[in-house]
Order: sequence, then C-alpha cells, then structure tokens
Amino acid sequence: MAELIAAEFALLEQGIPYCGVDEAGAGPLCGDVVAAAVILDPANPIAELNDSKKLSEKKRERLFDEIREKALDFCIARATVEEIDRLNILNARMLAMSRAIDGLQLPCQHALIDGNKAPQTALDTTTIIKGDSLVASISAASVLAKVQRDREMLQLDEQYPGYGFAKHKGYGTKAHLEALRELGPCDIHRRTYAPVKALLGGAGDE
Repeated sequence: MAELIAAEFALLEQGIPYCGVDEAGAGPLCGDVVAAAVILDPANPIAELNDSKKLSEKKRERLFDEIREKALDFCIARATVEEIDRLNILNARMLAMSRAIDGLQLPCQHALIDGNKAPQTALDTTTIIKGDSLVASISAASVLAKVQRDREMLQLDEQYPGYGFAKHKGYGTKAHLEALRELGPCDIHRRTYAPVKALLGGAGDE
C-alpha cells in the first residue's frame, strides 16, 4: 500500500478507532451487491493489500482468509436483488455498506468509505476516491466483498445453469447477454438493468 493518507494518519494520531468500507457488485446484471467493513490490527499488518480488482483471483482468495484471521473485526453484508430493483443501485450500495458498518462488534468511531458518497451511519465518515488502492482497511473490505460475492456466484451457477455465472460473475459479457436472450432472465437478474429490462419489454435504468 501507499503511505498513510492524511485522513487515516489523523485518525491513528488521535487514537480514534476506524474501519474501512467498500462494496462489490454494482455493475453486474444479477445477484446481490455485497459490502464489507473491516477494522485492521495495526500490530498485525497484512502484506499485498490493494484494490481487489488489481489482484489475481488466487491472491484475493489467500488474502480473504488472512484478513478474516488477522482483522480485529469485520462484517460482510448485502443488499438483495429485490432491494436493488426497488431502491436503485446507488441506494442499495449505501444500504449494504450501512449494514456492514452496523454489523461490527468492536467500538468504532469513524468509517473510511471508498468513493465519493457515504452511507447513513452513526459514525463519522470520510469518503476517499480510489480508497481501495490507498487505505489498507478499505482494500481489505474490497477483498472481502469481492471474494464473498464471487463465491456466491459460483453457487448460483449451479442453481441456474446455462448463464455462465461462474465465469463472468454476472457482468454483462457477450456470453452472458447471449444466454439472457436465449434463456430469458432468471430469478436473480436485476429487472431494472437495461439488458434485462429490455427483454421484459421496457427501458432500463442502467
């Protein structure tokens, strides 16, 4: 990771307990959006943390177990497909992150959030653009959320064969779109996303 950024350094200097928060799954056409909140242990650092999208699948899987072992506390939460369609993806992302923060067991006063919008929470918050590449706790959260969601898509691939979820994890690849046209949407497809909604006879939001 890069050197501590100002927001994180200030929290450490003042001894304020904080968590990092990120989510995965905003772009895919199906499945839940998954978020994580992580309180790392400064005395037990984790090497090679980075934005989960910049890590290989093998490295993400290894880090997933290491984060769960070494973190002082963590929580993985979600917003469902139904909530995404009802609230829109932005509000669903915020809801998932709020749930992750609320699920932490240890006292926490501040949340460092990846991106430019903070979820509703009783904690003080700081949003950090590209935080998953700059702040270790946000990177850890991005890994937990990404790996958890990918594992769930592998399970859903068995439940809904033919769509290729195990390979594309729900993103709108050419193969996924072809399967959608051939098979039609299944229960876990997001009805408000344009490629899905078009097959259902309407214009999409995404």
